Amino acid sequence: MEPPPAKRRCGGSGEQPEPGPGPGAAASAATSAPSAVETLLDLSARRVAETWAFEQVEERFSRVPEPVQKRIVFWSFPRSEREICMYSSLGYHPPEGERDSRVPFNRGLNLLQSGAVDRVLQVGFHLSGIVTEPPGPSEPEHSYHVSISFDRCKITSVSCACDNRDIFYCAHVVALSLHRIRQARQVELRLPISETLSQMNRDQLQKFVQYLISAHHTEVLPTAQRLADEILLLGSEINRVHGAPDPTAGAGIEDANCWHLDEEQIQEQVKQLLSNGGYYGASKQLQSMFNKVREMLRMRDSNGARMLILMTEQFLQDPRLALWRQQGAGMTDKCRQLWDELGALWVCVVLSPHCKLEERTLWLQLLKKWNKLDICPLEEGNYSCDSSGANSTLPPNPNRSAAGVRQTVFGRAIKAAELRWGDCHLQKILSSDCYGVSLKSGSDKLGFDPQGHPLWLGDAFPMACARVDALRSHGYPREALRLAVAVVNAMRLQRRHQLESYKQQKKELLHKGTTSITNLEGWVGHPLDPIGCLCRTFLEACRMDDEVLALYPDSASEPKKALYQHIPVPSSPGESYFMLALEVALLGLGQQRSMPEGLYAQDKVVRSEEQLIGLLDEMELDERLVPVLRKQVALLLDGGPFSGFGEVVFRETVPMHTFARYLFTAMLPYDPELAYRLALRAMRLPVLETVLPASDILHQNPLDSMMANRFPRWFTLGHLETRQCELASAMLTAAKGDPNWLRMVLGSIQQNIHSPALLFKLAQDACKTATPANTPPDTTLLNISLELGLQVMRMTLNTMTWRRREMVRWLVSCATEIGVQALMNIMQNWYTLFTPIEATTIVAVTGTTHATLLRLSLSTVQREELCSCARTLALQCAMKDPQNCALPALTLCEKNHAAFEAAYQIVLDSAASAGMGHSHLFTVARYMEHRGLPLRAYKLATLAFSHLSIAFNQDTHPALNDVLWACSLSQSLGKNELAAIVPLVIKSVQCAPMLSDILHRWSLPPPGLASLGGGRRGAGAPVPEGSSLRWTKPLFASSWRPPWRPTSAPLTRASPTSAPGTTASSSSSWGKPARRS
Repeated sequence: MEPPPAKRRCGGSGEQPEPGPGPGAAASAATSAPSAVETLLDLSARRVAETWAFEQVEERFSRVPEPVQKRIVFWSFPRSEREICMYSSLGYHPPEGERDSRVPFNRGLNLLQSGAVDRVLQVGFHLSGIVTEPPGPSEPEHSYHVSISFDRCKITSVSCACDNRDIFYCAHVVALSLHRIRQARQVELRLPISETLSQMNRDQLQKFVQYLISAHHTEVLPTAQRLADEILLLGSEINRVHGAPDPTAGAGIEDANCWHLDEEQIQEQVKQLLSNGGYYGASKQLQSMFNKVREMLRMRDSNGARMLILMTEQFLQDPRLALWRQQGAGMTDKCRQLWDELGALWVCVVLSPHCKLEERTLWLQLLKKWNKLDICPLEEGNYSCDSSGANSTLPPNPNRSAAGVRQTVFGRAIKAAELRWGDCHLQKILSSDCYGVSLKSGSDKLGFDPQGHPLWLGDAFPMACARVDALRSHGYPREALRLAVAVVNAMRLQRRHQLESYKQQKKELLHKGTTSITNLEGWVGHPLDPIGCLCRTFLEACRMDDEVLALYPDSASEPKKALYQHIPVPSSPGESYFMLALEVALLGLGQQRSMPEGLYAQDKVVRSEEQLIGLLDEMELDERLVPVLRKQVALLLDGGPFSGFGEVVFRETVPMHTFARYLFTAMLPYDPELAYRLALRAMRLPVLETVLPASDILHQNPLDSMMANRFPRWFTLGHLETRQCELASAMLTAAKGDPNWLRMVLGSIQQNIHSPALLFKLAQDACKTATPANTPPDTTLLNISLELGLQVMRMTLNTMTWRRREMVRWLVSCATEIGVQALMNIMQNWYTLFTPIEATTIVAVTGTTHATLLRLSLSTVQREELCSCARTLALQCAMKDPQNCALPALTLCEKNHAAFEAAYQIVLDSAASAGMGHSHLFTVARYMEHRGLPLRAYKLATLAFSHLSIAFNQDTHPALNDVLWACSLSQSLGKNELAAIVPLVIKSVQCAPMLSDILHRWSLPPPGLASLGGGRRGAGAPVPEGSSLRWTKPLFASSWRPPWRPTSAPLTRASPTSAPGTTASSSSSWGKPARRS
């Protein structure tokens, strides 16, 4: 590039500028404005300094007086601190302790206020100074030389001696810039150096050059010698060019007029942040960079698009994109959000109303090039198109045909780049608030509603809202409001036509009971966020906050709740932008829309809905907003298939639970009936109702709410069911004390909520609400809580869960709160609610504990009636499940002889019919012995032996202790019982060590008889010949045959010789076959 020509010579001295006005009111923190009226010279110089390059001034006028030059140079420096802040702060809020060290604007402001700026000199369009950094705890004082070049109120280049490398200006540049803005008249000002040199003769020039070289000979001497050699060479290039460059003379006519932006640092910063994409701070900083782009666009700064291009190129160079594509995996949610914001920003950029055609062409070329890349992410963030779902047998959804063509994140921006702002009707809408009000007739009547208000129907609704966002983002707030009003009028007219169409086919739709989705593209969760865009546009016009607070986005100020006021709409008397914001939000959230495919897209729908409801929560309802709310709620109820609250909705429509909860809470104080009607209508969850018919609720597995074969998969179904539960809980709480509404809410809950866990939570919440601490309980709400608990019991009866025991205990407590009759009812109908073991071990036991009886404050007759009911329950359970319920039934029936005998007989019958195993029989037998009924215990033990079989190698059988106990019991009862049990032991036990142990125990005196006869019988005394042990030996011998030897082989391994009182001759007889007696 050739150097610019030298500046035109002009006379005049280099003295300081005469006193004049400061930089004006544009700088909020500048010195106080002068009291005198600005001169014509300053007014014209200011205007020229903003729009004309100084070279253009010199070419236009052959001679520019020196005072005029000085005023132009004076006014060419930026005058707004907001612009300095924009290029020296990211808008990212670090932790409190790091705030001053990480925000250059705040640091620069502190340096300025501490007097760290010195030796400030402005030479033409170049500003220089020294900024001194105060010493730190471990660092000495540092002084940095700062230089700034500027042109047409924009800083074009900066240079600082510090080693800080960031995408924005360092604190020293900020300090010098703010010093120039705030103390402009105290800064020494000189004309461009070329103007000063033109006033010198040859001797002065030679002296000037020599002194300059002498002062900086170590730095500029090689350069000076090289330039001297080239000048002395006649044919050199430097002699062929007229004039010489002057860094202080400002920019040329052809030079780009934009703020200084370090492109290399931006690329490096984005690359580093993307490499740390897993960290929360990195995503926040990238989002702040996107916000900085929007801030630049709002200031109509061309660097906004430049910065976005640099960021996009780095995003596309992210190595994870190729990895995700290769693996067929989706990117992380944080990364998807950043790509969504990137795509939306490009739509905003290409829709710029003031960009040049060549700029738009360049952007479109870049977008198309990026769009063709294989690694370019798709709009939903998924690389695999799973449109068929898991169940291929289901018919395809015609409403999802458009979803088969997946576009990239730049697809909408490419389409938006084809839009123009030259439409005559559009231009009239943007240029006037009163356009169309007086329209009576004409060919353009289709562009207006019946009241004469202009409509904008030239784009689809999301793209029309993108136009509004573009106007707002590029610094055209009034035009954005006008277009937003026209878009809202079009929405109203379209809804009116939809209602008329629905009324004509209402009977047919209600008869069919189903409908197809009418909105192929949902507005909530849309990539362009049309509803949020319109709401924010209207709300910004109504904010009461002081704009000065937004000048320093990094200041540590407490966030305050937004305050809004009613600003009237010029073309619609009686309406305000605040009312329009509420209407748009209600209309968008109430739109019936199909659930999108993919986890991220569904999660985005949920997040977008919550953000819009957050905006609604900021709007305090007043006497002007309540009628709007009431009207919109009524329209939503009558909206048919176009409303998510219509009588008939699409199977895969997005549920309205979260939105309905807001509407219910907001409407309840003003119109309770309308609030309940809407909330009850919103309780539906069609996708579950279609898959799981109400008639099959008790026969299906209700815990499996995520149906794997459903099309499409609802990844957020658990969250949606939770929101449904919260809506039901809000209605139950609000309806406390009103039996009619409580019954209607209960019916809706029982019909629409299919999750037992959520129903149980609802029942618990209702019980807590119904039983406050210091007031009497609400009986109706308590009964509803009990009914919900009973439904949970029925739903989970055949599906055991880890919370089942907790649910049963809570149900008994709830019934206790209601009264004894409720407790007896659940006992009498236990078979439809509980398993037998739950009924006996939890329901019957808990219902008859001392604490429960005290809580119920029952009379003696009522206590006996309750206990009789519990005993009846126990007997029924014992008959149905004797193994698990026999012992609890006996325990419960101890105090009633007839019931106890009945329970005992149930045990005997079950033992005879093999209904109980040996372990349960032994357990009951031990219980009988503990109760002081040894004969019954013995009988049960003998029955247990008939179900017992211990093999030869099962010497650690779990029934070992039970067998030993039974043998000890029979010995203690007498000779007949012992003789009767021996055959049973021989038949059931084949293990030699176990039999040896039994024989050894029988050789000892029975428990409690060891001391009989004084000291005549000791532990080692031989058993008398008349003892029962004599005739039991052959019986044991027959069962001690080792399985690997013949029957006649002598038993040598396990011999009873060690038994006390035996002889050798008697031991040899154990090897003979036993005699049958």
